[in-house]
Amino acid sequence: MAGEFTGKKVLIIDDEPDVVAYLETFLGDVGFTTLSAPDAMTGREVAKREKPDVITLDIAMPEKSGGKFLKELQEDPDIADIPVVVVTGVMKEYKTFIHGRKHIKPPAGYIQKPIDRDTLIATLREVLGC
Repeated sequence: MAGEFTGKKVLIIDDEPDVVAYLETFLGDVGFTTLSAPDAMTGREVAKREKPDVITLDIAMPEKSGGKFLKELQEDPDIADIPVVVVTGVMKEYKTFIHGRKHIKPPAGYIQKPIDRDTLIATLREVLGC
């Protein structure tokens, strides 16, 4: 598993420093180059500048929810093709909500908090076609 994602970039958008540190460490250990942003506005700037291969996105963030940000990503032609994996503590409720919206395309994947490493890796493999 170590080095499995070498050459791939992941952008972690989460307002919880502990979650960011955990994901940076774990994803770095499996080969990802990690980038992070504490909020949606910074995340959008980093995504446009760095063009990551995948974005992990927390839903419950201050200022702008991850759901609104997901819609903005999908509407921005510069970054709309970057797959997004939602990381949330309310996965069932969020999936129900997002799949009921016609103006937002569902994300490429979902990860439940607390994060299970095996599920995260399996989801990233599927999303990235590895």
